[in-house]
Formats: sequence, C-alpha cells, structure tokens
Amino acid sequence: MTPLEEEIRALIAAEGPIPVSRYMALCLAHPVHGYYLTRDPLGAKGDFTTAPEISQMFGELLGLWSAAVWQSMHAPQTVRLVELGPGRGTLMADALRAGRIVPGFTDAVDVHLVETSPVLRRKQEEALRPSGARVTWHARIEDVPAGPSIILANEFFDALPIAQFVRAANGWHERKVGIGPDGALAFGVDPISSPMASAFARHIPPPYKPGAVLEHLESGAMEALAGRLAAGEGAALIIDYGHMRSGLGDTLQALSAHRFADPLAQPGEADLTAHVDFAALARSATRAGARAFGPLTQGDFLERLGLSARADRLKFNATVDQKEAVDVAHRRLAGTADGEMGTLFKVLCLTSTAFVSPPGFDPSEAFSESP
Repeated sequence: MTPLEEEIRALIAAEGPIPVSRYMALCLAHPVHGYYLTRDPLGAKGDFTTAPEISQMFGELLGLWSAAVWQSMHAPQTVRLVELGPGRGTLMADALRAGRIVPGFTDAVDVHLVETSPVLRRKQEEALRPSGARVTWHARIEDVPAGPSIILANEFFDALPIAQFVRAANGWHERKVGIGPDGALAFGVDPISSPMASAFARHIPPPYKPGAVLEHLESGAMEALAGRLAAGEGAALIIDYGHMRSGLGDTLQALSAHRFADPLAQPGEADLTAHVDFAALARSATRAGARAFGPLTQGDFLERLGLSARADRLKFNATVDQKEAVDVAHRRLAGTADGEMGTLFKVLCLTSTAFVSPPGFDPSEAFSESP
C-alpha cells in the first residue's frame, strides 16, 4: 500500500467515498505524495514520452509558430511566452533556439513556466540556462503578469482532474472512489442523482444508455487562459490526445513504465490522465470571450507548419542511421498507425478577438457550435 493510499483510505473512512475528480487531484498533486511533485515522469526510465522528447522538430516548429504569432501582433516590445506543464523544458529550449531566426523575437520574449513540481523546475532551469532567456516560474496561470501573451500547452489538459457521471434510469450519478467488498479501493456511484450533470450532457445527443459514462473537466484553467486572452492580446496553442466532438465514454487511465495500469492500484505512483474533450474546451473558451480555431489533428497541423521540410533539412548530409532516426520521429509525430500521434493528438488554438486567423489555421476553421 502506498503512503497516499493510506491517506485516501483515512479520508474515505472519515467522509465517505470521494469523487473521481478529488481522487485524481490527490494522486497527481498531493503536496507530499503527488505523482508530479515527486519525480521526473518522462523518458525511457519514466512512465511516458511526450512529443518534445521524441524530436527537436516539434519544439522548433512551435517556436516558429510563436514567432509568427508575435509578428502578427505587430511585434510588441515584450511578449510573455508561457508554457503550461513544461516537462523537462525541452519544448521551450527548442522553441527559443528556432525563434532566433526571426529578428527581434527572442529579445522580446519573457518566459513564464507554469509548473508545480520542484523536480521538474530544476530540470527546466537546467535546460533553459544556455538560452539566456528570462525565466519565471508560477504555480498557476493566473499568476503570470498581464500583457501580450503566447501560451503553449502540450499534454497539459489531459492531466487535470475530471468528474465522472454514470447514467441510471433516474438520471446521472457521480462516480466516486470508496472501499469495495474485498477491502480494496473501488469505484461506485453516489445514490443521489446529480442535476448539474444534465447540463454537462446537453451537447451530447440522447439516448443515454444505462451505464454510460459522462466526463467533465473540473479545472478552471481553460476559463483563466481564455479570460486572459479576452482581456488582452495573444494566442494559445493546446495540443493533447482526445476527441474533437463531445461524447460519452470512460477515458480515465493510468500509465506506469509506459504500460496501462489499474487507476486504483498504486495511488501516487502512476500517471492518471483522461482524453481531452476539445469541443468542450472550445466552448469554454468562447464563453469566456476568446476565439477558438480547430481542432485539427496534430499531423495536419505540424505538416502545415513545415514538418516534412524540416525533416528533409535535418537529413541533409546526415548518416544513414541519423536519417532513419529522423524518419522514425517524423512518423511518430505525424503518422496514423498504432503508437503514432498524428491523428490521436489534436490541436486547438485560442486567440484574442483581434485575430482573423492564427498561423496554421484558416479563417474557415474558427470554432462554432450551437449551444
């Protein structure tokens, strides 16, 4: 039994079963035993690998995208370049290096990283030290100073707590974590139906079959991000795995050592995530006053930014092994086969109202969905 499981059991004994959202928040962000606060989860020795760790091409293209956004904002003298959940700092380091080719961009950049993990903050500081960039860390996006902003969020929203609701004959019931008959942690449902779940489900057409699972993002991060853009000037790029349209389904999962695990088995020792509902994010953003574009598939977006051309440039004068490595990375980032990110991952862009369309998106791709 993990130390966090002991605390969760004591909490359940005192208060009764806890919502999935609270369980997920404890597992990931408990101040002592939380998964993200106690380790570096990335890479071969960790539990998962993200796109920036696969290839420098990912961060470079996002850096050039950021520079193009800065230019479209009429090149303000200072721009906040913000990353939410910046991992080891690899994406930001690659982005800043690529951005040097755009005159004036890196001189204007004021880097802000939203990160709660002391372990990862140290990794980020180490990765960004050679860039010479001004870097400030924050625990919340609300703490980033106001001003023109370009915000990057790669695999950030999938790790935010979600609420789950299960359909029964008399409505939706919140899913909770309690103690099962065998003494182990187990999922159950609140016996009292939840009226607010019906509001969450209004964008999903009925019928709702018994046992269907409805998920709802519990964090206010999207509202804070979109509100910032609505009140100022800038753009945000959200890249994550998930679905383009709202739907039903249980997507809560745990990853340990690059394999799926039981979400209840080792609290605090495995990564917990859920698929991102991009339509719900876009609706939240537009309600907060921002504009939304997309979502597109990651493969389409990266190819629009010039992924193939960048891969060809890296292979120029490369060895046979180096060329193969570039090709493998290219396929992993933009391919459509199992284990490749091209269609599984989606890209949503949010902007202030001044943007007709951000780089990589067509004006016709502005998000629109009736309530």
